[in-house]
This record gives sequence, structure tokens and C-alpha cells, in this order.
Amino acid sequence: MKNLNHQLMKLCRQNRDGSFSTQATRSRILDLSANQLHALGYRHMQATSLKPKHVEALIAHWREQGASTGTLKNRLSALRWWAQKVNRESIIARDNTAYGIGSRTYVAEQSKAQALDQGKLAGIEDAHVRMSVRLQAAFGLRREEAIKFQPAYAVQGDHIQLKSSWTKGGRARTVPITNADQRRLLEEARALAKGGALIPPHLNYVQQLHRYEKQTAKAGLSRLHGLRHGYAQRRYHELTGRACPAADGLPSKELSPGQRVLDQRARLTISNELGHAREAISAVYLGR
Repeated sequence: MKNLNHQLMKLCRQNRDGSFSTQATRSRILDLSANQLHALGYRHMQATSLKPKHVEALIAHWREQGASTGTLKNRLSALRWWAQKVNRESIIARDNTAYGIGSRTYVAEQSKAQALDQGKLAGIEDAHVRMSVRLQAAFGLRREEAIKFQPAYAVQGDHIQLKSSWTKGGRARTVPITNADQRRLLEEARALAKGGALIPPHLNYVQQLHRYEKQTAKAGLSRLHGLRHGYAQRRYHELTGRACPAADGLPSKELSPGQRVLDQRARLTISNELGHAREAISAVYLGR
């Protein structure tokens, strides 16, 4: 392990800010940043030697790789955390616009929906990881929710109940069970979990998260957040009887008054099922 990677790993272990998921994401971003700085020619860095030129080099490299606005913001957040922990906060601008990074787009310009590739799914060796991915597709769950999922607790008649400790922002929620395929999947999950979560008994969440990342990547499955987009678009069709704008359906401005009422109800329902507090977020998944 390179010296900078080791120092950043130690920094993360000594400063466990945020949820397990936040910590794991931050650690992964910092490890990636250390590797990329080394590849960019900064070979003898210490954690305390972070400078503006390093930040600018990373941002330029990420842009060349086609990183989205959201990804750039998340990675900059991790760099700010690093700078803060080594008392070098002033080297990174507080405003992302200083780096030409604008606001995220909250209306889908094109569909990001992803269907689960069964061939690639079969390439996942770990049965718990495979089940988590299937739950993401079937119920629009986030990755952390699908890994921490406890069937014995979650399955409640005609819906699943998600604990606040599994969810982003600590917002407990329910998601309806609407078809026989979902019920069969939940029975499979119950048999696999044996009363616990979809994490093997000898592993903790962070270890299973790392296993999830490695095995999905090895199987060729990427951008699995697209499964949530797929779920949202299927639910919109179920609730309205038509495709959403992101899936080539009519834009909201062309809907009749009656269709607009149904559209708004569907968007509120889907936002709640996905764990978002605002209806406006539905436009990310469904378009407008």
C-alpha cells in the first residue's frame, strides 16, 4: 500500500464521522484520490501535504473521465473532509462554482432506468449480494437498504417496512408489495437470511458493502442506482396507465387536467416509496 493511501485510511479510522455508509463512501473516494494523484505524478505525498494544485488536478482528471455533477460534488466533499482533518481547510474553495461545478439537474433529460441483466446477475458468486441486487430492482431500494434488509422484520402483509437505521436520512418508510414475483422474491430472501439481515453472520455491514462492490463490478454490473429509476418508471405506469416523460411519455404540460391530477398523485406516491421528502425529486426519475 502506498504511503498516502495508508495515511488516509488511518485518518478515516480515527475520525468516524457520519453513518457507516458515509464512512465507507468517503474511504473509497479518498483511496481512489490517492491512487489517481500517484498516477498523475504526485508520488511522495503525505496526508498533510494536500495543496490547491492537487485538488485542481483531481477535478480536471475526473472531468476527463466524464464524472457527473453529483459525483464531482461528492468527491469534493470527501476532499474537504480530508483537508479539515489535517488543518488545511483554506486550500479548497467553499463554493463549488469556484471550480466550475454547477447545480445538479433535478429533471431527467434522458432515462437512466436500468433493467436487471439476468446473465450478469448470475455472475455474482455471493448469494446475499445477489439477493440484495434483486431487491433493489424489485422494490427500488438503495444499496444500503438492500444489504441491511431483514425479511423477518420487513415483510408486513401487503408491504415491506424499512427501518430508519437502514435508510438515508433516517427516514423509515413502507413500500407496497404489488405482485406475485415480489412475494416469491421475499420468500427467497427470508429463507436466505434465516431471521437476520442479508449479511453473512461472520461479516459486518462495511465488509459486506466491500464484497457487494467487488462482486457486482466483477459481474459487469454498474450504475445500479438505475434500478431505482426503473422501479420508479414501472410504478408510474402502474399508477397512471401510461409511460412517464423520461420514458417517452407525454410531458406534464401536455396532459389534460384529469391526467395532471393523476400525475401528481403518482409522483407523490413514488417519491414516498423511494424515500424522498419532496415530490419535486420525482422529476429526476420520471422527467417532467
